[in-house]
Amino acid sequence: MLKRILLFTVLATVVLGTAAAQTELTGSGATFPEPLYRKMFDAYHTQTGVKVNYQGIGSGGGIKQLTDKVTDFGATDAFMTGKELAAAGAPIVHIPTCIGAVVVCYNLPGVGSGLKLTPDVIAGLFLGKIKRWNDPAIAAENRGVRLPDMPVSVVHRSDSSGTSFVFTDYLTKANSEWRDKVGANKAPNWPAGIGGKGNPGVADMVRRIPGAVGYVELVYAASNKISFADVKNKSGRYITPSLETASAAADVTLPADTRVTITDTAARDGYPISTFTWLIVYKDQKYNGRSRAQAKAVVDLLWWVVHTGQRYNEGLNYSPLSRSVVQKCEKLLKSMTYGGVALLK
Repeated sequence: MLKRILLFTVLATVVLGTAAAQTELTGSGATFPEPLYRKMFDAYHTQTGVKVNYQGIGSGGGIKQLTDKVTDFGATDAFMTGKELAAAGAPIVHIPTCIGAVVVCYNLPGVGSGLKLTPDVIAGLFLGKIKRWNDPAIAAENRGVRLPDMPVSVVHRSDSSGTSFVFTDYLTKANSEWRDKVGANKAPNWPAGIGGKGNPGVADMVRRIPGAVGYVELVYAASNKISFADVKNKSGRYITPSLETASAAADVTLPADTRVTITDTAARDGYPISTFTWLIVYKDQKYNGRSRAQAKAVVDLLWWVVHTGQRYNEGLNYSPLSRSVVQKCEKLLKSMTYGGVALLK
């Protein structure tokens, strides 16, 4: 009898371990936080046995695949619009995971990071109005810097991108000509330049093209050793993008649904092209067509990301969430259900 009990215990342990090992979640979307998500999800797999497959296809693609019920979760740097939420067919929860900085990166021989750029100059570059790097508008803010007499080559995203939304949202707030001619959009009608797919594509093109200027998340510029600008903020100060200055920009009162933009911050030391990025899921997981076990695995992953997972942010140049933001995440996660029954107690 004792042998039979022991055998049953061993078999139950094996079965449960196998079930955990076979649990697999899928997500897609933003390339902005992709390096962080890959690190987090590798660690989560090691710790729990749950495998998380994530594809960086751009925020627009992540929203579409979630609402088409292709994935368990999406990822976006631009919170879903009212139109997108209506098209989802059921309530969506936005869970912020980190704060990051979109940097204006460039490839100028002999010029390192720290080139000073105003909002009007950045708009002029991406509108195609400033055509050479020794333009007087750039030179005026960078006395003592030997600016090359070479043409500007603009690089922007070719896909529907939350990073593009953050960048164009900033320019829309900070420059009236940009607001009138282009506006804020995940896939704007770019007035000038060539497109690269994802943050990796833009970073690669800027790195390879002398005279190029583009915009990417800070980690992509740092990992590719691409120079990036200090940007003049609302307070008239030139701010270097960093963990600290992105966090300063995020010192805002977050609404209950966490959907907020923090570009063009009024914070004295805040970097003006900063943003939260979100994982997005259906509030009632049954609507997504998954099993209850799969739904519980999703909410458990999100809980881990905003708690234990935050230890990985700073090492990859993303700012961790503040305690007040984590508390809002906890409330949202506790509101998630399966067929109306709470997934977390």
